[in-house]
Amino acid sequence: MNQRNESLGFTEQVLAEASQFESYYVGRIISQKQKLYEIALLEGTIHGEVTGKMRYEAMDPADFPVVGDFVMVDRKEETHGYALIHEILTRKSLFVRKVAGKRRDAQAVAANVDTVFLCMALNENFNLRRLERYFTVALESGAVPVIVLTKGDLAENLSEKLSEVERITLGYEVIVTSSLTGEGVDKLRPYAEKGKTVAFLGSSGVGKSTLINSLLGSAVMETKATGYEDKGRHTTTHRELLLLEDGGALIDTPGMRELGILEADFSKSFEDIYALAESCRFRDCSHVSEPHCAVKKAVEEGVIPVERYENFLKLRQEVPSYEGLNSREIEKKKLDRMFGGKKEMKKTKDQVKKKNKYEFRD
Repeated sequence: MNQRNESLGFTEQVLAEASQFESYYVGRIISQKQKLYEIALLEGTIHGEVTGKMRYEAMDPADFPVVGDFVMVDRKEETHGYALIHEILTRKSLFVRKVAGKRRDAQAVAANVDTVFLCMALNENFNLRRLERYFTVALESGAVPVIVLTKGDLAENLSEKLSEVERITLGYEVIVTSSLTGEGVDKLRPYAEKGKTVAFLGSSGVGKSTLINSLLGSAVMETKATGYEDKGRHTTTHRELLLLEDGGALIDTPGMRELGILEADFSKSFEDIYALAESCRFRDCSHVSEPHCAVKKAVEEGVIPVERYENFLKLRQEVPSYEGLNSREIEKKKLDRMFGGKKEMKKTKDQVKKKNKYEFRD
């Protein structure tokens, strides 16, 4: 296998699964603009779109391909039009966020990421509560989070900020970087070795594009100075997968100042709080008003910072509670939330199918 395909992540496992679809060709989504995808094949690159069948049978945004997905397409050249995407191969990870606003609609962001760099600037944009949110989403995705603190040359009280970050990220690696001095960039490279994919997540203006250019060795991504009072300007406008010369692949995403959470296992991102909860008097303690609550006691004694405790309650309120449920019960609760139950889901699906039976044909 050539270096390009190794960098794209066409591992033996991916190729083995792809071989089950004898009539199609395997590719990886490297960019998406609205409903059109750019797909890297084992040989060459094409453009494609999903089949009509995939479009009307999809019941969730995660049913559509996203950047990073391995897919099966019906052609390897565009002589007779765009390729059609028929299958999405098994994902090792998937980033899903809630769209901005009050609606609980989901938006898939990227797939098959091995490591996600959670970028947070050390200037006036430093925000522990935002980092807790990003950390929760990263853990839920299945990728391994690495916390990247940018603009280290602008940091005040660096050791104090490092301690605060390490306290809430529970042993995951924290790397301080600086685009001015080049500090920390080499510590990112081992995560992007051949066959591996990394992603950058962070709000606008934290310096993701500058870091990506450093890893690529050239100014591929446009960069702009931050705006007034360190407020970031959106530079990246769409998700895309880029190849490193001697390594793997990386995915950049548009700045996400508002990162809504749809589902999360908070026992991962708030492990310290859940460990204390084992000592609460009541098994179903909400840690708000019950007596003999070990979590509230820890907050009163300064063991858990008040701000972390309040953010935990806030995030938990955003997300449907799946605590103590098995996989079948979780699935039922999701269906109830989305459709009112399995029967209603089937009814909705039949209505969509009936409405579009003449509209979507391959």
